[in-house]
Amino acid sequence: MAKDFVDPNWPHIVIVGAGFGGLAAARQLGGAPVRVTVIDRNNYHLFVPLLYQVATAALSPADVAEPIRHVLGPYSNIRVVLGEVTGVDTGARQVALSTGETLSYDRLVMATGSTSSYFGHDEWRAVAPACKSIEEARVIRSRILSAFEEAERDSAADREALMTFVVVGGGPTGVELAGSIAELARYALTSDFRRIRPETAKIILIEGGPRILGAFPDDLATYAERALRQLGVRVMTDMPVESITAEGLTAGGQFIPACTVLWGAGVAPTGAAKLLGIEPGPGGRVPVRSDLTVEGLENVYSLGDVAACLDDDGRPLPGLAQVAQQQGNYLGKALRAELTKGQKSKPFRFHNRGNAAIIGRHAAIFDFGRFHMKGYPAWMLWAIVHVVLLVNFAQRIRVSLQWLWRYLTYRRGARIITTPVVRQAGR
Repeated sequence: MAKDFVDPNWPHIVIVGAGFGGLAAARQLGGAPVRVTVIDRNNYHLFVPLLYQVATAALSPADVAEPIRHVLGPYSNIRVVLGEVTGVDTGARQVALSTGETLSYDRLVMATGSTSSYFGHDEWRAVAPACKSIEEARVIRSRILSAFEEAERDSAADREALMTFVVVGGGPTGVELAGSIAELARYALTSDFRRIRPETAKIILIEGGPRILGAFPDDLATYAERALRQLGVRVMTDMPVESITAEGLTAGGQFIPACTVLWGAGVAPTGAAKLLGIEPGPGGRVPVRSDLTVEGLENVYSLGDVAACLDDDGRPLPGLAQVAQQQGNYLGKALRAELTKGQKSKPFRFHNRGNAAIIGRHAAIFDFGRFHMKGYPAWMLWAIVHVVLLVNFAQRIRVSLQWLWRYLTYRRGARIITTPVVRQAGR
């Protein structure tokens, strides 16, 4: 068989979404006697766990994104389509795209991921950006750097508010954002300004619950809070957010003046259940069986953040990259075995490789279940794991060199304002 031969009679698998799960499934199907079409609204795979470092000027967008066509280029049986799914007809086995194209499928995989959730207050989105896309990360970076630039002006009307940065949400995203902003202000920017002292900036982490990192054991959460305070981050718990405006936010009945408010409080699955015409499961996710097939539908699968997949204790698996990647690898192998050999696979089982969060230099936490790790060893392991998880060798080298330079010099090379920041008059 010629390398570029694709038989139109081969079974057709459509994968919607090229995140960790969708990309892993596609790779497992690469080179098999099946036709695969991968659909994504972006032409790149995004390494979301490091997106906060783009937002805080530690990395550039190209360091955490890789063109999908390049990743899947070696597999002649895989086609990549840039577009957005607007409808799914599960009876006719067809997918409608925003481009007007309609694709027929034999198997459909929904791996559309998650988006930011403002818990019914979408009006906060404009004044408190989240960090779920490259565009949002660039907006955050521009807002942070612009705040220091404006505070440097002699005419700065409210320098204290300009140099106050509030992060909403005490989960891993919020903790990593707050810690990274603190390091940016206290190390990377200290010699860049003449009229202000960036190291005096106020970084505040707001959490509505009784403690930060609620998904982690108490000892790791306590360590993380202590490490944040050592960086100068003020941690405020039991502070549910009541309102957010361009002037600041109100939480727990207290108003905090701040020109920069960032959102890291919650995520929600994309509307895959609505596209499939089914009732969503827990948290708005698509309910799936143990083999990742969607309940009530034939030949339709779902995985990653958008899927309500239960563990052995009946609890939904968390929306982590390792969950999506393991599900993608499992489903790709299962579909390959079924369609080429007629073999059925065992139910999916998640193997926890550890849940992690980084606070700052030499400070991170790892939860392996019975075994916990924190401090410098966890920080080193976090760096190694994230480099290994990057999709290609060039990215691994690039990010490793960036981190080495940053470690040795305390500098950050991506301090570029690319999105104009318009503030209200007087600000």
